[in-house]
Amino acid sequence: MYLEIVTPEATLFKGEVTSVAVPGVLGEFEMLNNHAPIVSLLSKGHVKIYGDIKLEEEVKDMFTKAERGTWLPINSGTIELKDNKIIVLAD
Repeated sequence: MYLEIVTPEATLFKGEVTSVAVPGVLGEFEMLNNHAPIVSLLSKGHVKIYGDIKLEEEVKDMFTKAERGTWLPINSGTIELKDNKIIVLAD
């Protein structure tokens, strides 16, 4: 599946991932390949990216490499998933 993470300042990530977990307003949820379409608000927490990803040098410091994935802290946001493409609009 394809993930794009966008903030008001820049696009932080674009690329193929295995799965993504996000902090929804009613709790964390994870999306895998062929997930049903969804639009949701996000709360403060981490966008957890799983898969072998490559980060651009200028944004590497914003992400944390975890035991099982790569995490990006956010304060809030919106997510849309449709046709295996996830767009995260994050603050």
